[in-house]
Amino acid sequence: MIRTERQLAALSAALIPARHTLTAAERKLCAGATVDDSTVESTRALILAGDDPLGELFGQIRSAEDRREHGATYTPAAIVDAMIAWAADRPAPPVRVVDAGAGSGRFTIAAARRFSAASLVAVETDPLATLMLRANASVLGFADRLTVKITDYRRLSLPKVDGPTLFIGNPPYVRHHDIGEEWKNWLATQAAKVGFKASKLAGLHVHFFLKTRLIGRQGDYGAFITAAEWLDVNYGRLLRDMLADGLGGTSVHLIDPKAMPFADALTTGAITCFQVGQRPDQFTMRSVDSVAQLADLSEGRRVSWADLAGAPKWSSLIRSTPVRRSGMIELGELFRVHRGQVTGGNAVWVHGVNAPPLPERFLLPAVTKARELLAVEAVLRSPDRLRRVVDLPADLEELTKAERRMVDAFLKWARTQDADLSYVARHRRAWWSVGYKEPAAILCTYMARRAPHFVRNAAKARHINIAHGLYPRDTLPAKTLDAIVRFLHHGVTTEGGRIYAGGLVKFEPKEIERIAIPRLETLHDFTDEMDITATRRRLPREREGISSGTA
Repeated sequence: MIRTERQLAALSAALIPARHTLTAAERKLCAGATVDDSTVESTRALILAGDDPLGELFGQIRSAEDRREHGATYTPAAIVDAMIAWAADRPAPPVRVVDAGAGSGRFTIAAARRFSAASLVAVETDPLATLMLRANASVLGFADRLTVKITDYRRLSLPKVDGPTLFIGNPPYVRHHDIGEEWKNWLATQAAKVGFKASKLAGLHVHFFLKTRLIGRQGDYGAFITAAEWLDVNYGRLLRDMLADGLGGTSVHLIDPKAMPFADALTTGAITCFQVGQRPDQFTMRSVDSVAQLADLSEGRRVSWADLAGAPKWSSLIRSTPVRRSGMIELGELFRVHRGQVTGGNAVWVHGVNAPPLPERFLLPAVTKARELLAVEAVLRSPDRLRRVVDLPADLEELTKAERRMVDAFLKWARTQDADLSYVARHRRAWWSVGYKEPAAILCTYMARRAPHFVRNAAKARHINIAHGLYPRDTLPAKTLDAIVRFLHHGVTTEGGRIYAGGLVKFEPKEIERIAIPRLETLHDFTDEMDITATRRRLPREREGISSGTA
């Protein structure tokens, strides 16, 4: 039984002929571990049968948390097959295949089978993954045309070849929070060199697309499976611009989030196909309900580049969006919507039982968890059950001596929690001064498997970044605010949000502002009618319950 990464490394090494040279990092992984011959031979048989037993063992042994940190999410066979089939339909077969973020080699294996004359380059940073990949290549007989590069894809250099290169793979899914400043600067600098502007909030998959744009040559082509957020978010602008200019975007195929294309990762999936330097006249876009529907990546709706250039969210050109009814306005015409305050360390700045005491005037009632809003039907009336957040002034000289002693004790404790070292704290005027906005008139959740939930904030609570706050542009009476909340309870769906895997829907502030509501002069008529309709629907169910209860 293979239970540890060392045993998995030893199993992989046992499948690799002794004449093949391993790197020092690979040899170190399997040093001192042994596996029995029967395990080696049964694994060999599974590989020859078309399975990936080593990759499956890797997914069982290495925790999901550790795999997520490095973006190690292995690709289902149906997705691999669809992408390789698309590549096989190109006019000229590849003379070289580059697998970006190769893992155990699922794309490399499929490419080796389909393109028997192509040289293969697998790029991967994890030596355990490269051991598994070498083992698969040895068993399947293509090790002699495989080059394994244990390096960051962004450092890759490729010699010229006489013919097209196929770039294919599943770039690691790593968010910008886990990307070092050096690489963020690399993204901005390299993008500028080819005439693009890059956001440092971009995930690692955008880095991989840029690198491909930099090393790809006219006639090369490729397909990457990545998270789909780039279709809509600001950091995705770089990729959208590159597909339109230079990278040669041909199509994108969006996998319905409820299909969960990656069983071990809560992320969306989008397959993006491109032909370097050969942009077609139109871009093909498609949404599929399941991975099984991916088979033909030439299918989809043709969209002009002019329409794409004018679309703030590319996904709106794939999914149908409801037409706004007459007599409606956007919520943003009445409210500015702001996300909640980022504290840089909720364990410190949301005052807890283990924290030193502080003067009452520096502790503000606040909504600190989404469930505190979901527990309220329509109006948050009292702050009594809410936790309190620490709101210290930047200038501590204004404090009384007694207050200063308490605050100094608190800050001494906060430093032991590294509260002064977080990125957010280091970029504040004073690291201890969080700086909360005034209470919002309405609060709403913004990320769940349901529509946002809206609550009038009669308690005048602050909120942190688990909620959005709606601030009226002009004064609105409580009766009007209540009517708006009532309408939003009945009239808002998940349409317009950014859909993640498993049906998780996220609304950014601007997306909340785009929600349609009735004009104020007809608002109360709308909500009264909605209340009547809801009552009519509820009464038969209540009568049925009474009837069955007395039977």
